[in-house]
Amino acid sequence: MTTKSKWYTYENGLLLLLSFTFGILFFDRNAIFSLLSYIIADLKLSQTEAGLLNSGLSITWAISAYTIGAWSDRSGVRKPFLMVSVVVFSLCSMLSGLAGTFMMLLLSRVVMGLSEGPFLPVSFAIMNVESSPNRRGVNAGLMQNFFASFLGTTVAPLVLPRLAESYGWHTAFLLCGIPGLICAAFIWMFVREPMAAVAAAIAETKASKPGMLAMLKHRNILVCCGIAVFMVSWYLVGLNFLQLFFIQVKHMTPEGAGEVVSWSGYATMICGFIVPAISERIGRKPTMIIFTFIGLVTPIAALHFDGSLLMLKFLLMVGWAASGSFALFMGVVPSETVPRALAASSMGLVVAVGEIFGGVLAPPLSGWFADQSSLVAHMVMMMVCATCGGICSLFLKETAPGKIKAAA
Repeated sequence: MTTKSKWYTYENGLLLLLSFTFGILFFDRNAIFSLLSYIIADLKLSQTEAGLLNSGLSITWAISAYTIGAWSDRSGVRKPFLMVSVVVFSLCSMLSGLAGTFMMLLLSRVVMGLSEGPFLPVSFAIMNVESSPNRRGVNAGLMQNFFASFLGTTVAPLVLPRLAESYGWHTAFLLCGIPGLICAAFIWMFVREPMAAVAAAIAETKASKPGMLAMLKHRNILVCCGIAVFMVSWYLVGLNFLQLFFIQVKHMTPEGAGEVVSWSGYATMICGFIVPAISERIGRKPTMIIFTFIGLVTPIAALHFDGSLLMLKFLLMVGWAASGSFALFMGVVPSETVPRALAASSMGLVVAVGEIFGGVLAPPLSGWFADQSSLVAHMVMMMVCATCGGICSLFLKETAPGKIKAAA
């Protein structure tokens, strides 16, 4: 008599589907970074306008991450929010391909951000319920980072410039939306509401009366918001301008720059689950401190390293290991700090703050500094943000269950 493998579980299937879908979402979001040099040349954009394309998406991402995440908490319903999110962001990716002006492209990015925002906090809330206790951190890291980095940071810079060279950047955007619609169909067929937790969540939500100010009274939520401001800035300035920096300052071809930058995605793929796993052993706080300061390596290498391309790729990969900390300050630490009923709200709040200040303000601000000086300003901005993120991590309060139990 054969027994079903332990790998064929709903937890693992759910993890795979949500991880891959977030990867598609991130591919769609990051497509503009890989196509930016073509868009700038075609639409005659300034560096500031290039930054605004990301800011428009980030502001609506921020608003919807918190408001719709809180709505999901109050209703105790998750699946419909996922469905709407995936369908709309896929259609908006296609709409970007139809844009012929800066304002039309900006509008499509704004609507895309509104639809994408709630996906991550709602997915975290579902995985928080369905995950085995000893896999919560690893599952969160895998869901947020593995396919997102593989598709959005590694595959996108390699594939999209080649599509743009052959068929134009409009066609590249149009093709980006198709996989998301397929993922939406699988979510509709496969994902189930965590019904055992719905009634309890609604009761807990009414009892705890979730609100932004109430959550900010938790020290870790406040600190995680501060970390998010700087580390999201570090991440999005890098995604926005690192490839452009190599093209215009280091005089690489778009394809060559894409190949170099794509190596940073390998770091997120690996560290996306290794960093949360390390935090289970040594604690959330020391892990956050180590991996936020590691983010300094990427801009320093981009600015000052003049050796072989292979070593440059390796250094970028080492520095991008800082992205492995995102699952901790956006998902794991907030969920371990507040009651379960506030899971999506707390994570949505951290995402919202990070997107507003790090996503909305940082890219155009970095672009403005670059317009006033040179593209070196983007690398300086990344260094400042990684340093400040590391300093904020010093103020975290430990939440790892194993460490708290050992200290008791």
